[in-house]
Amino acid sequence: MDRKSVGGKVSNDIFKVVLTAMFIAVTVAISRFFIIPVPMTHGNINLCDAGIFISAILLGPKVGGVVGGASGFLLDLISGYGQYMWFSLIVHGAEGLIVGLLAGKNPDGKWTKLIAVLVGIVIMVFGYFVSDSVLYNLYAGYIGIGMNLIQGAAGALIAYLVTPRLKKRI
Repeated sequence: MDRKSVGGKVSNDIFKVVLTAMFIAVTVAISRFFIIPVPMTHGNINLCDAGIFISAILLGPKVGGVVGGASGFLLDLISGYGQYMWFSLIVHGAEGLIVGLLAGKNPDGKWTKLIAVLVGIVIMVFGYFVSDSVLYNLYAGYIGIGMNLIQGAAGALIAYLVTPRLKKRI
């Protein structure tokens, strides 16, 4: 979607709000479709991080934070993981915000984006270590580390492949 396809002149603010809403919707839909339950942690592996990374890299920290928090919260709410929704709001919101801030330091630098996404993965893994430990026990927190690393790596790979193509269209 570009500004021309929505009927002429559209303010940047309206365009950004529409893109933010679309990223939230697409992130929740794709994450809900590709979901793998993890019984040991009472959580799941999904593609939420891909949408968060893409939105943060393309649209900056505010959008990344909103997409992260809202999509994480909504995904847990509709997937039956209500115990995680407030944690997801904070963890994925911080993930999107920080990735957007770091990626924005040098928008054309591949290393900058890689470092930003790696920091985002660390934030997510640590955040869910804490949430699993609080909700269940320390053992669940440790078990979740590997699963969350897989989820973060999958999201990073998808973002790496998709972001350059979307950047040309926005």
